Amino acid sequence: MEILRVFNNNVVLAKDRGREVILTGRGLGFKAKPGMTVDDAKVARVFVPAQGRDPDHMAQLLGDIPPEIIRLISETMDEIGLSSEAAQSSTLVMALADHVCGALRRAKNGIPPVPYPLNSEIRSLYKREYQQGCALLAALNRRLDDALDPSESVAFALHFVNAGFSTGDLSPTYMMTGVIQQLLAVIESTYNIKLDEHSVNVGRFITHLRYLFVRIHQHEQLSREPEAIVSSIMSSYAKASKCARLIASLIELRLDTTLTEDEVAYLTLHVARVTDQTNQNRSSDIPDHPQLAHMGQ
Repeated sequence: MEILRVFNNNVVLAKDRGREVILTGRGLGFKAKPGMTVDDAKVARVFVPAQGRDPDHMAQLLGDIPPEIIRLISETMDEIGLSSEAAQSSTLVMALADHVCGALRRAKNGIPPVPYPLNSEIRSLYKREYQQGCALLAALNRRLDDALDPSESVAFALHFVNAGFSTGDLSPTYMMTGVIQQLLAVIESTYNIKLDEHSVNVGRFITHLRYLFVRIHQHEQLSREPEAIVSSIMSSYAKASKCARLIASLIELRLDTTLTEDEVAYLTLHVARVTDQTNQNRSSDIPDHPQLAHMGQ
């Protein structure tokens, strides 16, 4: 690899088989100059900037994180079976490394752990990510002599959830968590029922909402279904359709966007599924829409 730019002693921009990559490693940029060959032995991590992402901004963020922490996060994610997540999201690795740096700094200075809001909601709504966060915390603490507080498992879970937004800022995830709670409350109020957040159908609905928020964030809402199919869904599940409209209105208010008719139709299907009282545990009674099955929602 050829060095294109040196940001500091630990971060350089390089060319690797025709693409620009950001490399981190202790002393990697020391006395290095553009045109020189990268010392592979010093490379701790290779970051490929996402399309449209400014390499300079990314390098600036990385410059504040010790390379050994980035290596620690990468190796630990590999250890617990999250190597694919690390490979797919440079932002996730950066966010986790930056978070661990702050947590270790606070612990060293005797500062109490940061209290994380929506703690119980996060454990309930994001079970898979919370399990991943617990696994990451345990693996890190094995390497760090239990330096991290148990509460960090919640923070790690938030970062895993937030990876879908391709940003290190957790505010979209906090908003999404609060909105999901509001939407479940709308269903409960409309149908006068109490939803079991641990049920399969509610879990599917939450997953659908998470994908919906990512699509909204990326300006890629669904809008390709034939009008006849959308109309059929809305007329077949009249009450669920009315509830879905309420949900859509709340989403539009909170996220300052307008949902497509396709998105409202999919919300209708999910509302119908989670409120099927006579066959609560038989999701086959509410037929899966082909698009939902394709998207894993």
